Amino acid sequence: MTVPHLSLRAARHLHLAAQGLLKKPRRTARPADILATITRMSLLQIDTINIVARSPYLVLFSRLGSYPPHWLDEALARGELMEYWAHEACFLPRSDFALVRHRMLNPEQMGWKYRAGWMRENAEEIAQLIAHITQHGPVRSADFEHPRKGASGWWEWKPHKRHLEGLFTAGELMVVERRNFQRVYDLTSRVMPHWDDALHLPDAAEAQRAMLENSARSLGIFRPEWLADYYRLKKVDVKSTLLRWQEQGIVLPVTVESLGPMWVHQDWQPELALAALGKLNATHSAVLSPFDPVVWDRRRAEQLFNFSYRLECYTPAAKRKYGYFVLPLLHRGALLGRMDAKMHRKTGTLEVIALYLEEDVTVTSGLVAGLETALNDFARWQSAGRIIFQRLPEALAAQWGEGWEITSPASGL
Repeated sequence: MTVPHLSLRAARHLHLAAQGLLKKPRRTARPADILATITRMSLLQIDTINIVARSPYLVLFSRLGSYPPHWLDEALARGELMEYWAHEACFLPRSDFALVRHRMLNPEQMGWKYRAGWMRENAEEIAQLIAHITQHGPVRSADFEHPRKGASGWWEWKPHKRHLEGLFTAGELMVVERRNFQRVYDLTSRVMPHWDDALHLPDAAEAQRAMLENSARSLGIFRPEWLADYYRLKKVDVKSTLLRWQEQGIVLPVTVESLGPMWVHQDWQPELALAALGKLNATHSAVLSPFDPVVWDRRRAEQLFNFSYRLECYTPAAKRKYGYFVLPLLHRGALLGRMDAKMHRKTGTLEVIALYLEEDVTVTSGLVAGLETALNDFARWQSAGRIIFQRLPEALAAQWGEGWEITSPASGL
């Protein structure tokens, strides 16, 4: 069998096709698209930073275009989604509960996410908390009193927050909704009344294989070492799995310019044929989240897109290279820049504190138009009426000046 050879550009396009970022959506988003998009990605990472838009909402916007963010909250409340530790804290289809259940049943293996000593030391109070939820229904951490400041001067986690997080990691509680992005917890036995570990729990190896195949499908094209990181799997024999998958026709081997041997999931065989002919074209320009699946594996982003990226919000300000919450910029199949931005909601202004282009990027009229559209779309979705720039590359500053007013800003989202 002849192994297809792809250019690096074609491989990027194939990956973006799998991720839903190759082209702009052809129609207005619908509520059902939330579950469909998360299923396509397998996982939607959660982060609470709200300086522009919270990450999970932004990841969906990059793929769906303008939509009301509360659709994500409603999909969780309807039971279409669940939360658990996957890549990190993630939304995932509730139909994948079985894939992560074995992690819940072995919380001691979850590292810092579960403090066995804390759970033992506070067993009596935790039992009272479970009894309270059993009798009175779902709770939030905010339902309990704040503690005093600790010796360090910082507010410490209230004990009940630690209890809830421990019970969540151990699978005794599930998140049934979010109120103002705060988790609401209920008993897993009440959320999943028909689930029986003795009857429904898959073998751990079987669950890992399913997660690996989800990863392969969501990546579209991949190196073996990229697979395990998607769900943060450890001690998995990816190479043997790939050989078995190839025999079964689940994956197809390819070679890629400068990257060498890679694999493509069978679901993307039509796109692979187009990519091999150079006919799989990227036309989408979008603002991405720092926690988008395209960039959350920093090594993969560097290998596939030649895009070196790190999140600097936890880095002291004086040591930051690009800014506090820097958003990657996608344009027609390339990660060609990044911007540090802040949304001023009271004034309806999107402030671009700094925008940077990669060193090898040539500013063309197509690039200017693509980024302008991406920024306008992003700002309208955030109900902004104006964009202002503090720092731009000279070529863009000559085109954009200090900013512009946005016509017909979206409202009510």
